[in-house]
Amino acid sequence: MNLVVLKFGGTSVADVPQIKKIALKIKNEVDQGNKVIVVVSAMAGVTNSLIDLTKSASDKPLSSEYDVVLSTGEQVTSALLAISLDNINIKARSWLGWQVPIITDKSHGKAIIEEIKTDQILEFLKQSQVAIISGFQGISKENRISTLGRGGSDTSAVAIAASFSAQRCDIYTDVDGVYTTDPRIVKNAKKLNQITYEEMLELASQGAKVLQTRSVALAMKYNVKLRVLSSFEDLPGTSIIKEEKNMEKTEISGIAHSLNEAKITLSGVPDKPGQAAEIFGALAKYSINVDMIVQSSSINHEATDITFTIPETDLMITESTIKKIQQKIGFKKFITERNVIKISVVGNAMRTQSGIAKTMFETLANNNINIHVISTSEIKISVLISSDYYELAMRSLHSAFGLDV
Repeated sequence: MNLVVLKFGGTSVADVPQIKKIALKIKNEVDQGNKVIVVVSAMAGVTNSLIDLTKSASDKPLSSEYDVVLSTGEQVTSALLAISLDNINIKARSWLGWQVPIITDKSHGKAIIEEIKTDQILEFLKQSQVAIISGFQGISKENRISTLGRGGSDTSAVAIAASFSAQRCDIYTDVDGVYTTDPRIVKNAKKLNQITYEEMLELASQGAKVLQTRSVALAMKYNVKLRVLSSFEDLPGTSIIKEEKNMEKTEISGIAHSLNEAKITLSGVPDKPGQAAEIFGALAKYSINVDMIVQSSSINHEATDITFTIPETDLMITESTIKKIQQKIGFKKFITERNVIKISVVGNAMRTQSGIAKTMFETLANNNINIHVISTSEIKISVLISSDYYELAMRSLHSAFGLDV
């Protein structure tokens, strides 16, 4: 059985006319002799409307019932697409997460997929042509509807492709592929024909919006053949591939940015073992993702300053958490800063090419852009700068690394 998985995001299924256009794309796959599983998101704007509804009912809605409400968006889309396919004589039916079933843990709002049963859909595909699965959702072992978090339909699609051993997983969106950087900011950004899983994972985790981070990690783990394509134009797109052995790239792949950053500095922390564990352990209890971390000790090692970044949306709970442990930690000052942005240069070339950090820092210095924090990985360098300069930084770095079209 030639099986492919096609995923369509919110803008791709924004309204009924657009859903009818998507139906024609699916028909084209069927006409080529493929069996097709389609994963859909809620129609554009619907999830936000459902969130507003729950908030109007309660400031603190039960997480389990919150998931029930939010999951209805994808239910509507999957049924409308099934109706549209039937209208052009393509046999199809909709499947909700619990009907597949897609089994998750009980972490409502950010559930982790544990298992996907394949028997029922495989049997259905033998008789028919298209199974349409509602993305973003599953069912816990406690028999409650669960959701995977924003962008979770990408994760659903890749997990389904892995479970069904699909030949490929195509992610249809409102862009025609992965670009070297955000083309809305850098007009000379160019589309990449291919990019490795590791590079895409770094770009996604550092702010690139094309693919959700969890979906890329899953694709890399299970070697799912992944493509990013436009729902609106018939263009080749970008393939996400496994890195070739001994491949020595001479250039970076892209530049990502993250606007949702806040910087925290704890000044005058007594320099003794266990302090960092206490601070970051307290934040971990609230699932706060700490990113860039810098520690600088005084000459006599009596005190240290610890600076780190968090998502700006977690700033309020971070402030209250840190203040609760101030007496235990013994730090003197607690400083927060919102007006910052993270810029990241990503590429496997960093494994073999020298001078990339030099080029990055010199470029920023030549544009009078001060660096607040630096962090690195094997294929990434990230800097935290004032948000006033982020467009200048991105354009300058894009040119400096020879990425302009």
